[in-house]
Amino acid sequence: MNEPFAGAVEKPVPEIWYGIPHGYVEVDLDPPVEQIEEMVQQVLALPDGLRMQVEPVVQFYAGFVTAINEQDARACLLGMHLDEYDEPATSVITFSTVPAHGISAKAIIAGTVGSAADEVDGGARPLELPAGLAYFSEEKRHVPAPGRPAEGDGPLMGDIWQGTVAVTGSGASEIVLIQLVTSAVEMAEDFRNILLGVAHTLSFTDPALSGNEADAGAREPEPDSVVAAVRNVFG
Repeated sequence: MNEPFAGAVEKPVPEIWYGIPHGYVEVDLDPPVEQIEEMVQQVLALPDGLRMQVEPVVQFYAGFVTAINEQDARACLLGMHLDEYDEPATSVITFSTVPAHGISAKAIIAGTVGSAADEVDGGARPLELPAGLAYFSEEKRHVPAPGRPAEGDGPLMGDIWQGTVAVTGSGASEIVLIQLVTSAVEMAEDFRNILLGVAHTLSFTDPALSGNEADAGAREPEPDSVVAAVRNVFG
């Protein structure tokens, strides 16, 4: 992990804490207006050639943050690693909460796992996490890809792998969703381990209150644990 725990998400309860895997950085989903204005001014002040290279990056960031916020994400981690060909393999981890609308969140998760178990190829399986009852599911999807198609062509399409962990919230009235999405479908096993590792670090209690915050950062995980796998996936 890059650091033992990220700060609490400053949005309505439940507050959550989580480990940040190697190769990931937190994305500011609510950047100050002044920061955006300063960024725009810096881009406009660049020489023409360099500005043409930087503008798409700034536009991508703005579009990315907008898209994530439209999904009511409470936190977002952006990761970049190298695949077996030393090409960039990017992924996004998001944290969000879903209200159970008066129904026990534990009952919803237990029912989902039970239904999946009755299917031949059940897509969900139960997880025992320190934070509570959970399930994990995964799928490969064919979706529109970023970029503009040539005039007259249909939308660009691409494959993604998406993994989801659903955990009961601290008050048992919310479900916390942790999702990882990547276009590097051939590395699904590696990203599955990352997602499960993050899920095992999820906490509804501030680690600082336990008095063991320093130990949490210094303590090495068991060699065969999922958290250790997160550290070792990309070397």
